[in-house]
Amino acid sequence: MNSRERILAAINHQPVDRIPTDIWATPEVTQKLKEHFGEGVDYFSKLHIDGMSGVGPDYIGPALPVMPEGEGIDIWGMKTRKAEHAGGTYNEQCFYPLSEATCMDDIVKYKWPSADWFDYSKMKEKAKELRKTKVVTCGYMAPFYFHNKLRGLEQSFVDLMAEQELAHEIIRRVSDFFYEHHKKMFEACDGLIDISQVTDDLGSQTGPMISLDTYTEFYAPQHRRLIKLCKDYGIKVFHHDDGSNRIFLPMLVEMGIDILNPVQWTCPDMDMVGLKKEFGKKVCFHGAVENQRILPFGTPEEVRAEVRHCIDSLAGDKTGYILAPCHNLQGITPVENILAMYDEAWNYGKMK
Repeated sequence: MNSRERILAAINHQPVDRIPTDIWATPEVTQKLKEHFGEGVDYFSKLHIDGMSGVGPDYIGPALPVMPEGEGIDIWGMKTRKAEHAGGTYNEQCFYPLSEATCMDDIVKYKWPSADWFDYSKMKEKAKELRKTKVVTCGYMAPFYFHNKLRGLEQSFVDLMAEQELAHEIIRRVSDFFYEHHKKMFEACDGLIDISQVTDDLGSQTGPMISLDTYTEFYAPQHRRLIKLCKDYGIKVFHHDDGSNRIFLPMLVEMGIDILNPVQWTCPDMDMVGLKKEFGKKVCFHGAVENQRILPFGTPEEVRAEVRHCIDSLAGDKTGYILAPCHNLQGITPVENILAMYDEAWNYGKMK
């Protein structure tokens, strides 16, 4: 099997020759791996990483403001500033463009992005080339997360109780843009897209961020609409959802998600064996290798044991799992632990 065949088989719960693998990593980790293997060496090949490849359109919309060094701005007017962390740098959001909105008129006046700001004409050829060996991904739709990013996390939660009309309007407009933008991408690629993300961070380290009732009223209708858009184009749905999100999974699975990431099994109600038993016939799991304690601070042998733990728990039927870290590998992660993770997946994950 090549990487494309292996990942698609796992997603479709079909036999695989070995458990497929993927990688999410910060730029600092990518640089460390390049330095470890040497200039020009394909570390994906050296580590037997199957991976996925993405396509997207070119931006041709209104010119974005020139920002001071170390700061950035996107099409939504969300501003970021570089912040140093242990082992690297992150672009942290520092401005929320609708944080001061108090009435519907403020929402209407905001300059909402448009699908017409993009040129989709070059996507098909790139997707066609990638598809020869790789699973092709396209898009990212996250109504809850973008509500947070437009209003600020605290205010977006207040909206759900005290500013419900504004909340519904913001979430609808965000989702309208996602829908039109992704429809144009899917049409441009003419059946060549395998996976798209309808995703959101509904869980925290200790439990859900919002109640199931709140989710059902405000966000579920948009998730359902965006998942259906993917299904209409024959595209599998990847759902990223950090933390303890177990309460939302029956509804999300019923809506049609195909892949669940990151499976943060150390959080409440996220036992891997239980998740596999309840949802494993319909959902392929992605991620799971513990990335807060074991990968950055464990020994290589502890990492190998964790890989075996994840494969045994999520691939007991020998399919339906794509092994990867449960979030970006951080800059403090020793290269030796990364090598151990993929070497153990290569050896232990082979189907007998």
